[in-house]
Amino acid sequence: MSFPAASQEGTAVSGAQVQPETTLQVENLRVGFATRQGDLIAVDDVRLHIGAGRTLALVGESGSGKSVTSLSIIRLLAGRGRILEGRIALQGKNGAVQDLAQLDEPALETVRGNDLGMVFQEPMTSLNPVFTVGEQIAEPIRIHMGLSRRDAMARAVEMLDRVGIPGAAERARQYPHEFSGGMRQRVTIAIALACEPVLLLADEPTTALDVTVQKQILDLLRDLQSRQGMAMLFVTHNFGVVAEIADDVSVMYAGQIVEHGSVREVLKSPRHPYTRGLLACVPQLGTATALKQESGQLFSIPGMVPSLRNMPSGCRFAARCAYAQPKCLEGVPPLLATDTGNLARCIRWNEI
Repeated sequence: MSFPAASQEGTAVSGAQVQPETTLQVENLRVGFATRQGDLIAVDDVRLHIGAGRTLALVGESGSGKSVTSLSIIRLLAGRGRILEGRIALQGKNGAVQDLAQLDEPALETVRGNDLGMVFQEPMTSLNPVFTVGEQIAEPIRIHMGLSRRDAMARAVEMLDRVGIPGAAERARQYPHEFSGGMRQRVTIAIALACEPVLLLADEPTTALDVTVQKQILDLLRDLQSRQGMAMLFVTHNFGVVAEIADDVSVMYAGQIVEHGSVREVLKSPRHPYTRGLLACVPQLGTATALKQESGQLFSIPGMVPSLRNMPSGCRFAARCAYAQPKCLEGVPPLLATDTGNLARCIRWNEI
């Protein structure tokens, strides 16, 4: 499910009630990190909607707030990070909707691994080196499904087989260091999906893998999603991956969603200058884009993502935008409905 549509082009989009088919609905999420000078806002007024069986890609540069958003959903913010405002509504297996932002730790422990699974970017740091992979897959199965050790291990072997690891029964008795990087990522996927969650959070799960293994992991996730009908939030900075796996895409910059729409429309007709810049940075053999430099060098967006300590008061992309005007600095632009059905946080989307 995508964002609620505006009634006409150029109008701001507001929140909506949870729809029955919505697995995850994040509304007005605001996340800060406490410092002596006050809270530094890393995520500001973020809204995400994902339906069962659909994949939403969250795209942006490093430092845009993508991982903080996914960690906020599963409530694993480290250190001084905390949710300041917002609602994280998850419809579980039993059909009940819970606001994860309001749950205490004991209640969250019943959700994590059961209704909500997560695949992290670096599998070697998310796997425990002193336990076999079979034991690590079996643990959430025993906790959430109430199976005996024997039955949980049997299901762990089944999950290893399901994620494409040959000789699953033997490999279940091995340790993480005995697996390659791609195989370790398959193990983390098996752990995340062992209890058949309704929502999978995948935080750049293919970044550390070579292109061939990356394709295998994407195919695996897509296949498992179709079998289990789960929703998926896929965090990435790679538009090639977005085109391969996602149904919808939200582009994030400096803690805010700056564009949202179907993958087809966002890739074909981006309406925010930042999205256009990101797409222009993608190497394309044998082709040229309007934003490529005449010298033939790859295009790069000038400047950097603003610091949390010095966030602009107006459009946060204005300092790096070739189309910025003084009026862009007068206030934070709202998400506006565009001619393509996309939503863009740009007051000049129809002039660019």
